[in-house]
Amino acid sequence: MTSSLQSHPADALPDPWPQCMARLAAELPQEEVHTWLKPLQSKPQSRGLVLFAPNAFVLDEVRARYLPRIRELLNHFAGSPEVQLEIGTLPSSRPASPSASMHRPTPMPAAEPFVGNMDTHYSFDNFVEGRSNQMARAAAWQAAQKPGDRLHNPLLLYGGTGLGKTHLMFAAGNEMRRLNPGARVLYMRSNEFYNEFFRALQDRTADQFKRRFQNIDALLLDDIQFFAGKDRTQEEFFHTFNTLFDGKQQIILTCDRYPREVEGLEPRLKSRLAWGLSVAIDPPDFETRAQIVLAKARERGVQLPEDVAFLLAKRMHSNVRDLEGALNTLAARANFTGKQITAEFAQDTLRDLLRAQQASVSIPNIQKTVADYYGLPLRELLSKRRTRSLARPRQVAMALAKELTEHSLPEIGDAFGGRDHTTVLHACKQVRNLIATDAKLHEDWDKLLRKLTE
Repeated sequence: MTSSLQSHPADALPDPWPQCMARLAAELPQEEVHTWLKPLQSKPQSRGLVLFAPNAFVLDEVRARYLPRIRELLNHFAGSPEVQLEIGTLPSSRPASPSASMHRPTPMPAAEPFVGNMDTHYSFDNFVEGRSNQMARAAAWQAAQKPGDRLHNPLLLYGGTGLGKTHLMFAAGNEMRRLNPGARVLYMRSNEFYNEFFRALQDRTADQFKRRFQNIDALLLDDIQFFAGKDRTQEEFFHTFNTLFDGKQQIILTCDRYPREVEGLEPRLKSRLAWGLSVAIDPPDFETRAQIVLAKARERGVQLPEDVAFLLAKRMHSNVRDLEGALNTLAARANFTGKQITAEFAQDTLRDLLRAQQASVSIPNIQKTVADYYGLPLRELLSKRRTRSLARPRQVAMALAKELTEHSLPEIGDAFGGRDHTTVLHACKQVRNLIATDAKLHEDWDKLLRKLTE
């Protein structure tokens, strides 16, 4: 069988990559598409397709995670599964013909355009605000309004995977550019900083690497926990940080936990990160999860009834990416089968996913996690003893059970040694009040939430 790629002359080969990208965008979480697939450039050839990745890191991730599916789609759209991955870029345009250039003055060399790697999709307008992320949103907004202000420079957003840290980071950068269209806002993942720094060392272009950060207005650096154990990279970032900070250039960072908890980060770097404002983002509560699902459905043009959004929000507690993945699965199956999305359709389609979610946040799992966290024997946590060293962890475990499971207050009370439902209600209120006033308990609550929902 002759593929459609082979039936055209080399300079007029059709490019199946846009069709593949459209299908991948419907199947995968949006952040994955923007991070790994949109940077790829395509070049059709007589024997298939060449995809150019901007660096080795992107190439390796695409090969490991997406190449089999890309081959399937190429076979479907172009009749050939042949794809070659390379590092490089395509020229932006063809050179002008010699005859045209004879009548034009030689242009002055243009300044190299600034490439900030910003994703304009993310904004404050499409960020779903809730109790778990209000403070982080407010901090990011202030950083965008007054970049470089010492009250929020650096701004560190920390929390588990898929809670909106990168969204807020992009939203702040895009708002800076809206207020000042000439602002040079640079977004990088920490592994990209690492890769580019070592490439600069190998190519002996370290000075050029350093200059890249001298003329920017803001640096947005994602996932700084990646620096752990990489001493030379940490040293370089330490100097970069000092230069930006002294120049009153805004720095926004994200981390999957509070930096002092990250083993392998140098003490002097941890100290620098504490200079500005650090804000935790917690897993979203039920109302916020429901609003996130509805907002994502509107973005994708998916007709999603409210009862289905409530079902997903009630049964899935982990993070926004899991909710997005569930929504993408529902949309894809509904499109494939021609059926409407209903609560029954959702329960059938997501049966295995919902079962796994429920198993990961059971009451016994919560009890064991809390007991281990506080260094208590599980039998003591469930005993009738009321000493302070047991009462507070027990209340935290009850409140987590109410927050993360569908069990009623009487069922939670029974699971904690046959306690009355009013005891559970009192524990939930007590913990909620203490989280607002007791910094240590707030920290404990955040850590336990992350352990149970990641």
